[in-house]
Amino acid sequence: MDTLPTVGVEEEFLLVDPRTGAPVGRNADVARTAADSGIEVQLEIMRCQVETSTRVHSKSSELLQELRELRRGAAICAEKNDAILLAVAVPPTIPDEPLRITSTPRYHRIAENFGRLAQEQGMCGCHVHVAVPDREVALRVSNFLRPWLPLFLALTANSAIYRGGETGYASWRNILWRRWPSAGPPPHFGSVGEFDTAVEDMLALGVILDRKMVYWDVRPSVTFPTVEVRVSDVPATVEESALIATLVRAAVITAQRGNGAAVVAEPTLRAAYWRAAHGGMDGPAVDPSDGRTLPVQDLLAKLIDLIEPALIELGDLGFVTDALTGLLSRGNGARRQLDAYRARGELADVIDELAEATLYSCR
Repeated sequence: MDTLPTVGVEEEFLLVDPRTGAPVGRNADVARTAADSGIEVQLEIMRCQVETSTRVHSKSSELLQELRELRRGAAICAEKNDAILLAVAVPPTIPDEPLRITSTPRYHRIAENFGRLAQEQGMCGCHVHVAVPDREVALRVSNFLRPWLPLFLALTANSAIYRGGETGYASWRNILWRRWPSAGPPPHFGSVGEFDTAVEDMLALGVILDRKMVYWDVRPSVTFPTVEVRVSDVPATVEESALIATLVRAAVITAQRGNGAAVVAEPTLRAAYWRAAHGGMDGPAVDPSDGRTLPVQDLLAKLIDLIEPALIELGDLGFVTDALTGLLSRGNGARRQLDAYRARGELADVIDELAEATLYSCR
């Protein structure tokens, strides 16, 4: 490659009541306030959710800075509408009222066809886009990334507390999300034709209503000339979002440099996903090369060894090393939630911890 691919990040956030911590359906108000301030905030499927999107970047430092600016701006707009912006993947508290669908024709159509599966959304993820020249390359990259998706999930897990108590999982969002018929890891595709046939079959069977509902955790983007990695919970901090984006970008470069993709059997990959969702950073991981369990840190070291030449070329090896050291020491969102909750058993402490993490280094 003559030039290194650019990267962009989308982050989804939960809006909660500052007094109760319960989700509040004020995304349209927050988006209008943001627009008046020159900030673009998108509406998500539930009225208690908003999304921000960065520009494309060639430097991780600039990506990190924009992530800080977007979170800070969105949080100010939320505060002006009597809400708190939280980087959390599922609502920690019991809603005061039923969660409501954002009023757009597409979202209403999804709700009509998928019932409570859509109506119980309220889940927030992080999507990383990395530029690729065409769909054939996107699918080759997808095949390469597929075995590593559970590791990315383990690093970003941020949904240990749900509706008033512990779930027993680091990423409860992932368990809920994979109820969708088009969610989870994609198949290993041998060609663009195979991919198109799979999508057309889902459309014909009615399990998706349009191509935007191809919710696989890595896919060629429907909207941009990118490969999109969607497996992550929204990370607790911007540093973690920039970290996962940098790891994904380096892995995309590595894939394009001719590194072959391991074809992991579906049962092994399902087991790896469950392990990642259950234990997050603190549980055992499943090595995609042999199906054996090992500490997350050891599997992470294997990934870093694999993508290190790309990280060096990007100038990001130092950033990744420092960010991982901090993450392993401090813990991700799931660990933060559990530590806060177990100290006194108070959900308010979880909300406070998440609010602080959301804007950590952003002010």
